[in-house]
Amino acid sequence: MKKLLMTGVALAALTAMTGNANAAFVLGMKGPGAGNPFWAAVEAGAKAMGQELGVEVIVVAPPAESDVQAQITQIEDLIAQGVDGIALAPTDPNALAPVVEAAKAAGIPVVFVDTRGINEGVTFIGTNNEVGAALAADFMCKNLPAGADVAILQGLISQSTGQARADGSKKGLTDCGLKVVAEQTAEWDRAKGLSVTENILAGNPNIKGIFGSNDNMALGAVEALKAAAMLADVMVVGFDANPDAAASILAGEMTASVAQAPANMGGFGIRALVDLKAGKTLEPWIDTGTVLVTKENAAEYK
Repeated sequence: MKKLLMTGVALAALTAMTGNANAAFVLGMKGPGAGNPFWAAVEAGAKAMGQELGVEVIVVAPPAESDVQAQITQIEDLIAQGVDGIALAPTDPNALAPVVEAAKAAGIPVVFVDTRGINEGVTFIGTNNEVGAALAADFMCKNLPAGADVAILQGLISQSTGQARADGSKKGLTDCGLKVVAEQTAEWDRAKGLSVTENILAGNPNIKGIFGSNDNMALGAVEALKAAAMLADVMVVGFDANPDAAASILAGEMTASVAQAPANMGGFGIRALVDLKAGKTLEPWIDTGTVLVTKENAAEYK
């Protein structure tokens, strides 16, 4: 048996539950909650719902969002152990599709959270990311000079989340006449957001706005702009409205972010699995919604 990378619940606890009356439902996240407020909130929501419903919640995550094989191994091991359901945020929907099918074949209910998978008949619980990114783009359009140079820090385009945010932001920015001079991935990572922004600034000194497809990358962009003494001249808008981003907005660094409901993603995911296990049916998409966060309401997200 391969060793699982678990957050909050030890492998021994899972082994002890197997065969007991208590149901064991899994939240398989794309990355660890430690150091990432978004995934920490998803995890907290799942655990809270587990307590409310009286079921055990197991949280697993690969060591990094780009570690697809680690997530595949985790899910394969959980299927072998016969868990009661899996709420999965796939690192790579195409690569995870076979293990999702394996879970279904084993009679284990599956729902997707945060990131939509490609498997037919599996409910998606999460944000309409294209609409959320368009909300960010609209804010930039209304607050930047006409025709200004802007850049997009993309997430992982292999994920539906990354693709939708890239598409929604680019369409919104170009439709209003802003000039997208750079579109580069920083893989959802703060340090990569910093380095990619440094490269973008070197080639585009007149840039006036940066959309980060998540707050980690946007905060990295803020650091790069500070180092270049350009923060006062460049608007940075993120996505997730995590506590660090809210604090940055209140401090006058980031300008705005788009809030999701990550705790609901985790909580609704566990509740959906319990419903499926009980023989209930789900809608194909359970949308958790988006809200623009600026200085006026950022305190609510700290």
